[in-house]
Amino acid sequence: MPLYIGLMSGTSLDGIDAALVEIDDRPAGGHPRLLASHAEPMPAALRSRLWELCHAERVGFAELAAAEEAFCRLQAEAVTALLATSGTAREAVVAIGSHGQTIEHAPYGHPDGSHANGPAYTLQLDNPSRLAELTGIAVVADFRRRDLAAGGQAAPLAPAFHEALFRDRHEWRLVLNLGGFANLTLLPPGEDERAPLGFDSGPANALLDAWHARHRGGAFDADGAWAASGRVDETLLARLLEEPFFHLPPPRSTGRELFHLDWLEKRLGGEERPEDVQATLAELTAASVALAVEMARERFDAPPAARLIPCGGGAHNRDLLGRLARRLPEATLGDSAEWGWPADWLEAGAFAWLAWRRLAGLPGNLPSVTGAAGPRVLGGVYAA
Repeated sequence: MPLYIGLMSGTSLDGIDAALVEIDDRPAGGHPRLLASHAEPMPAALRSRLWELCHAERVGFAELAAAEEAFCRLQAEAVTALLATSGTAREAVVAIGSHGQTIEHAPYGHPDGSHANGPAYTLQLDNPSRLAELTGIAVVADFRRRDLAAGGQAAPLAPAFHEALFRDRHEWRLVLNLGGFANLTLLPPGEDERAPLGFDSGPANALLDAWHARHRGGAFDADGAWAASGRVDETLLARLLEEPFFHLPPPRSTGRELFHLDWLEKRLGGEERPEDVQATLAELTAASVALAVEMARERFDAPPAARLIPCGGGAHNRDLLGRLARRLPEATLGDSAEWGWPADWLEAGAFAWLAWRRLAGLPGNLPSVTGAAGPRVLGGVYAA
């Protein structure tokens, strides 16, 4: 059966996830199986440069090119390491599905409002031609802009993959990705002919990581221990939840363009203890997820009891999972590893699967999720 590699670098900027995926294309949707994985750490200098680009008002073309070259070489190193550790010949891989590194995502137009009449856009730093040259493997890339061209949000794209993996004949399921930002996929049982619903609920690790880095150093709050040491500031939480995004109907998507430390600091009173702010940010993630779940359930008239399958880095945060359990008491917690997919590898796996969809000439988006005018074949192909 054909092999594909998926590459994903998320908003946390902590590294590149690489997944080797075998796809049985005999079923109509393609049945993906994770064979091997590799996490390539992001060098501190590159992480710092990408962070600056994500928040830059102006940037030169030479700066973009230099960052893109460094990022592309890191992708190639991730592919090489994955092939070596799995004992896979590069000739056995049909294609690499490369997401690239999101620099700015503006599905409503320019995020600061200065170009209110300008077009929606999404920008991922990537060079698939260079990656094909460095690896000797064909690359499928630029998945998001085709959906955007069809009037969609270009995000989230993972719900189609979630459907292929997790949809059940009898059970309602909720797949919750807790990366830098959180998005959910509501999967009706197989006997229900409606397409899945999916959308971004708001920040997950992005604000938690940034606040932790400022006050404690380090990349993240392991197990949510620092958040657990603080107390939720209910007044601050209510102020944060006034953000209009949390109350927008789907389709919707977001990113660092809206939720960043400046956004948080404008809502602080100035007397809060740092650990209490961290606890409040964790509760914000749980509360905004609960709001999104209720919105999805109302849209589908779904029962409150469903299997909740967390994935992404936040799936390892015990404090956050506890807060979610309290906010969603009817849900039954599941583990994506039960289906052969550990929580850390779903997003990389999704882009391997989307590469297969592109080469098979099959749509990769779900209009019920992104709001696009219809199903679209996503991505461009760059031969080795």
